[in-house]
Amino acid sequence: MKRRWLIRAAVAALALAALGAGVMFSGVIPVTASSGHWDITKWVLHTAMRRSVATHSMGITPPDDLDDEALVLLGAGHYEHGCRYCHGAVGTRMPRVPGAMTPVPPWLPPRIEGLDDAELFYVVKHGVKFTGMPAWPAQERDDEVWALVAFLRRVPEMSQAEYRRLTQASSESAEAPPVVSRMCARCHGADGLSRGVDGAAPRLAGQRVEYLDAALLAYAEGHRPSGMMEPLAAELFEEDRRLIARWYASRPGMPAAPALPGASIERGAAIAERGVPEERVAACSECHGPSPTDRADSYPILSGQWAGYLRDQLQLFARGVRGGAPQAELMEAVDPHRLSPEEIRDVASYYARSGG
Repeated sequence: MKRRWLIRAAVAALALAALGAGVMFSGVIPVTASSGHWDITKWVLHTAMRRSVATHSMGITPPDDLDDEALVLLGAGHYEHGCRYCHGAVGTRMPRVPGAMTPVPPWLPPRIEGLDDAELFYVVKHGVKFTGMPAWPAQERDDEVWALVAFLRRVPEMSQAEYRRLTQASSESAEAPPVVSRMCARCHGADGLSRGVDGAAPRLAGQRVEYLDAALLAYAEGHRPSGMMEPLAAELFEEDRRLIARWYASRPGMPAAPALPGASIERGAAIAERGVPEERVAACSECHGPSPTDRADSYPILSGQWAGYLRDQLQLFARGVRGGAPQAELMEAVDPHRLSPEEIRDVASYYARSGG
């Protein structure tokens, strides 16, 4: 009796499998976006997604500075260029073309309120399968993902005026070439002085043409990881890339940034001018100045740059993920065993305090 029952069960299972295969290979199930999902399909997919995000985001610790204005500005600039097309902007209707996708990209304010910071980070970094939501293009750059999270966290309570303030370039961009106004000014400013206070986006004014052009090319070719800059740089024609580099190089140089107390500046000056011989760290000024001797155009000017940005770049070099043009390999000497966090802070503050 038991054997007969097992045989019947096996036959039924085979019949169901054959039926399923027949339905699949017959092509009768529509896969069109216009047909949408069945309600049960929506529920299964959404429930699976929510539970997966909740589980896999466990252990992610948000940084303490998610309310930092510079971080929010950086995230806002990326949202306007990279996310608005699907998710819309505060004070506007949802975009029509993405509205014809299946599933439809969600209006974010209510969704954001249902996610904690770690869950929001996980979704932004890794994307969601079967939805059109991509993963972050540079998985090494958690710092960029957190910038977008910082902006998104404000969206549910954001007014249209606040959204425009955070995402739109200043009126000065009207004087800049169209490609600068469209692609760059939102984060770097049309004047190249950035929009934040110790902004997360670097100052570009007065920087060398060859360095700026090489940096954009490195982003475009994937040699310098950045989920924010790679997509933008990849859109540029060579002549646009050169035009951007020439525009920012022609802007008045970088003014002095606010400095840390004198002792930090003095320690930073010693590292910049003499290096750290006992750790085999060369003097920064040999390539980056300040110096009465002209340096190679492929090396960036650091004087007047934001201290926070310089610190972040040194930390990326230390982690081995910064990348860049071929000359960036010279920075491999900067690793966690050769410059301490305090030394990185001091040398960054030293360069920030002197204008370009």
